[in-house]
Amino acid sequence: MAKESWIDRLSAEPAAAAALAVFVIAAATLAGAWYFQLVVGLPPCPLCLEERIPYHIVIPLSLLLAIAALVRAPAKLVMVGFAVIAIAALGNAGLGGYHAGVEWHWWAGPTDCTGPLTDLRAGGSLLNQLQSIHVVRCDEAAWRLFGISLAGYNTLISLLLAAIATVGMFARRPA
Repeated sequence: MAKESWIDRLSAEPAAAAALAVFVIAAATLAGAWYFQLVVGLPPCPLCLEERIPYHIVIPLSLLLAIAALVRAPAKLVMVGFAVIAIAALGNAGLGGYHAGVEWHWWAGPTDCTGPLTDLRAGGSLLNQLQSIHVVRCDEAAWRLFGISLAGYNTLISLLLAAIATVGMFARRPA
């Protein structure tokens, strides 16, 4: 009998394929955020940093879930893992949608997006303090493609991750 390839194993285990798809998409999204920050030079605003948090949950969990599905862990365990991913992704989609709305000025953003200037008596001259503050505004999209900002793309990607997790949650092994 020939040795089974990893593609054959993934096609035989749709939950593992879904988990691996979530892993790859989430990791690529977070890598893209770091690329825009470190290479392109677009510093993240406070909302952008909050939008990264779910990826730090989804990436390792999806990798563990792919492994669990491949070793045929109990179906309920796999379902719970996918449910956690779906909830995290939907929450992040909501946060990304809120952020995109702030960028379009549909509603006000959080106060820390207008500057962390709270105690001006905390040493040094006022002018030096004001010159050292660099505010990354949440209500200004630093980059857009086809009219969609990075927050908008985060919303779309998070919805895709939630959809894949939902499919993975109900994926059945072929008989």
